[in-house]
Amino acid sequence: MSRVYNFSAGPAVLPEEVLREAASEMMDYQGTGMSVMEMSHRSKVFEGILNEAEQDLRDLMGIPDNYKVLFLQGGAHLQFAMIPMNLMKNRVADYIVTGQWAKKAFNEAAIYGKANKIATSEDKTFSYIPDCSDLPISPDADYVYICENNTIYGTKFYTLPNTKGKILVSDVSSCFLSEPVDVTKYGLLYGGVQKNIGPAGMVIAVIREDLITEDTLPQTPTYMKYKIHADANSLYNTPNAYCIYMCGKVFKWLKKMGGLEVMKARNEEKAAILYDFLDESSLFKGTVRKEDRSLMNVPFVTGSEELDGEFVKAATKNGLVNLKGHRSVGGMRASIYNAMPIEGVKALVEFMKKFEEEHHV
Repeated sequence: MSRVYNFSAGPAVLPEEVLREAASEMMDYQGTGMSVMEMSHRSKVFEGILNEAEQDLRDLMGIPDNYKVLFLQGGAHLQFAMIPMNLMKNRVADYIVTGQWAKKAFNEAAIYGKANKIATSEDKTFSYIPDCSDLPISPDADYVYICENNTIYGTKFYTLPNTKGKILVSDVSSCFLSEPVDVTKYGLLYGGVQKNIGPAGMVIAVIREDLITEDTLPQTPTYMKYKIHADANSLYNTPNAYCIYMCGKVFKWLKKMGGLEVMKARNEEKAAILYDFLDESSLFKGTVRKEDRSLMNVPFVTGSEELDGEFVKAATKNGLVNLKGHRSVGGMRASIYNAMPIEGVKALVEFMKKFEEEHHV
C-alpha cells in the first residue's frame, strides 16, 4: 500500500526522509551492530546521540546558554503537575484558558495552590484568543500560563500576553518548531513531541536556569523535580532513548530544510491554501476567528453531523486519513504540521471541492 496523507493531530506525520533513514539504521546503527532501541542509555554512542540532538535543537531555536533543555517522559500531562510543583513558590499562578489542555493544566494547578483564571475564550467554544494586553495579573503570581497553539480548537497566540513582569510558561506542543521563537520571552516552554517533532512518549522542556532550584513544593516526588533531570543531563533514569534519536533526526531534517524561518514560510503557504478554500466554500466553514487561526490545526464543519461523517469516510477511502475532529467538538480537523507536504494540503482541497460539487451546494 502506498503512503496516505495523514492529517492526525498526534501522533502525527513524520518526514519520509527521516523514516527511511531510521529504517536503514534499525538493525545496525552506524556500525555498532545493534539498533538504538537496544542500546544502553549510558553508552558513549547514545550519549553522542543525546548531546547532538540537544545542540541541534539549541541551534534551531537559538536557545541561550542560561536555559536548560530537558528530554522528559510523561507527556504534557505530567508537566501540568510538575510546573506548579517546581514554580509555585507563593502558591499562586495565573492561567489563560483557551482550550481543553489549558483547562486541564489550570485544574491540576488548583490542587497545589491558588490558580486564577485571568482570561478565557470558553464563552465561544474556545474559537478565539482573548485580548491579553492588559490582564488582571495577580501581584503574587509565580507565573502566567498559556497553551500557545490549541490543537483541538485551532487557535494560536500571535501576540504573547503582557505578563507585567511575571514569568511566562507556555505549552507549545502543537506549534513546536513550526516558526522562529524568542526563547528569552519565556521562563519555561515545553511540548509533547508527538505532534510536530517525533514519535509519542516524550516531552521537551526548555527552562531558564534560575527557575531550576531545590525549592519545590513539599512532597514533590524526586522524579518530578526539574533539578534532578537538569543535573543528570536528562539521564536521571532510562529516558525514551529511541524517541530522542528520532527527534534528533527531525532536528537535522529541519536544519537541512533551512531552519525555522523557512518552515514558517512553508507552513503559512500550506495553511493559506486550506483557509482560502474554506473562506470561499459554500459547504465547508472554518470555526476560528480569522486573526487567531492556527497554521498547524485547521478545524472545519459542514453544518451537518451526518455530512461531516460522510466526508470523513469518503476522504479516508481516498487516502486522506485522520480528518475526524476531536471527540469533544466533532466536525473535521486537518493537522498540517511541518512534515505534511504541500501536495497533501492541495489533495485535501481538491477532494473537498469534489465533495462539495457532488452534494450540490
